[in-house]
Amino acid sequence: MSELERWISEYLEELKREDASAHTIRNYGADLAQFAAYFTRADLAPPAPAEFDQLMLREWLADLHEQGLSKPTIRRKLAAVRSLFDHCLKRGAVTLNRAKLLVTPRLPKKLPAVPTEEQTNRWIDAVAAGELERPDPARDLAMLEVLYGCGLRVSELAGLNVDDFDWRDGWVRVRGKGKKERQVPVPGRALAALKSYVEGRGSGAVFLNARGNRLTDRGARGVLKMYAIALAGDSSLHPHTLRHAYATHLLSAGADLRAIQELLGHASLSTTQKYTQLSLKDIMAVYDQAHPRAK
Repeated sequence: MSELERWISEYLEELKREDASAHTIRNYGADLAQFAAYFTRADLAPPAPAEFDQLMLREWLADLHEQGLSKPTIRRKLAAVRSLFDHCLKRGAVTLNRAKLLVTPRLPKKLPAVPTEEQTNRWIDAVAAGELERPDPARDLAMLEVLYGCGLRVSELAGLNVDDFDWRDGWVRVRGKGKKERQVPVPGRALAALKSYVEGRGSGAVFLNARGNRLTDRGARGVLKMYAIALAGDSSLHPHTLRHAYATHLLSAGADLRAIQELLGHASLSTTQKYTQLSLKDIMAVYDQAHPRAK
């Protein structure tokens, strides 16, 4: 193992200790392995972290652009390399994080597509009606009800335990990013679907796979994608779509932005404010269609 690969391995282990999501660790691991492979020449090991200069890193970044990778993908790969060199900097392996001097590709300002309340309810109602033959329809319905009813991230959904719920008062304790906990109200339909699914279980993971183990966030995404294609005819729908819908529909109904921030577990209000843009976009569309002087 080269010195660079050793530092990569150490950094990934630190991410695990910090309880980073499996999705992040998997992606960063792949990105950093590709980074090391790019600088491996024939039988020569890649440079050690301290041996990298600005020109080498710019050459690597230019190659990512030449491969035709999307800007979000390049940004993620650059973030992984920056984080690796930050790790090395903290431990004295480098004296400067040169990756931070690279220019990050700008992303176009694109708002996430959000289904209407009617579309969302129609999708969940189709799951409840059992239109598809599934091995565990009660689990699938409970997943959708909780994702939309509570606005959870898919990793938060997968991490839920039975004893996280206050079944009498309708609350759930959610463990979010950075191990931060928050309490989120559970609406009646979601609570009923959950009770039906977990009946008889007093502890352990809420959502289980076919082998009786905790359902992973990747497994949950697969279930949602299958329903999105089969029932909604839209492969772009995913778990985070329901989180966007949760926030947007609350805001449209008059909920306070700071309350939504708390419910979503956002550290910054600016992250939540993107839903204001979504709501305004809907308002402008109605205006354009309805007002006699709009056109």
